[in-house]
Amino acid sequence: MSIKVAIIGAGLIGPRHAQSVISNPSTDLVGLVDPAPTGEATAAKLNTAYFPSIAALLASAQKPDAAIVCTPNHTHVPVAKELLAGDVHVLLEKPFSDTLETGRSLLEFTKAPENIHLKLLVGHHRRFNPYVRATKSVLDVGSLGRTIAVNGLWTIYKPASYFAAPGGWRASRDRGGGVIPINLVHDIDLMHHFFGPIVRVQAEKILPQRPSPPHDADEGAALTLRFASGVVGTFLVCDSTPSPNNFETGTGENPMIPPSSTGGGSDFYRIFGSDASLSVPDLTRWSYDGMPEKSWTQSLKAEKIALPDDAAPFDLQLAHFVDVIRGSVEPSCSAEEGLRALIVCEAVQKAMSTGQPVDIAVDLLA
Repeated sequence: MSIKVAIIGAGLIGPRHAQSVISNPSTDLVGLVDPAPTGEATAAKLNTAYFPSIAALLASAQKPDAAIVCTPNHTHVPVAKELLAGDVHVLLEKPFSDTLETGRSLLEFTKAPENIHLKLLVGHHRRFNPYVRATKSVLDVGSLGRTIAVNGLWTIYKPASYFAAPGGWRASRDRGGGVIPINLVHDIDLMHHFFGPIVRVQAEKILPQRPSPPHDADEGAALTLRFASGVVGTFLVCDSTPSPNNFETGTGENPMIPPSSTGGGSDFYRIFGSDASLSVPDLTRWSYDGMPEKSWTQSLKAEKIALPDDAAPFDLQLAHFVDVIRGSVEPSCSAEEGLRALIVCEAVQKAMSTGQPVDIAVDLLA
């Protein structure tokens, strides 16, 4: 039996999720909710019913079994709670929330006896990207030996149109905007996916390039990270510099962002182990395998790691959501893991404002 799915939010990501719902044989798109003037037209293009509010959707004959929330960050928690209270499973776009207080309240809401049967999956879709799945496989089989360190980059240039209405919230820190909660949260989630919990961060804020007002959201920072496993890392994030060193340019995942014009030079992760290192997205494993000894006097061996497939991450995420709803698998990114990424992002912002390192408890509710 098909699962009836509604899309909440008709901005940049909502229609992309809708296409996945339409193409999946296990799901039916039954409606789109967005009070904006463009919402009804977007619903018509998707050939689905339009609703001005979640209340109208839940009261209709098209009440869904599940919904995908693609609304501005500061609305994630109230929207998710309204859907869960209406007995609807939720795929909640990242970030999990815009504050720790509301994020924890949503986590506790999902654990309430009356809601425990409902599923909440956090939309960190990059976990399903073929480059990420290939990297995770290399790490899981111990191909690099003991992981020692990671170096990461997310550097790109966002134009003024990105911050224009109705996306003006992206320029406001108080409304969940800025490169930390919008973009870095993806990489933090992948760092957790690869290496386990981050327990300490330090951050140096970059020089701002946009006028304030209207911009008061963070543009980037240089970070140092420590993981509970002992792995250490550095990360540079910036959304105001022309650069190919970011996930989108390197993988070609986002059709709105052109892939590298040279076919290379877009590395965004370098992972270092005791036996080998790995660069991503070129997926080159560097080692002294087959050499007389491990030594800088020996020539490194370069081995290309193959991609598992070229499946679209949003499509794989939706298929996983269906399996989660049906109870055959646990969420790849649970509410707990969504909150964990948010906690680290808040710690990064605190470190940026104080200039001091911030320790992070592994216990999410501490």
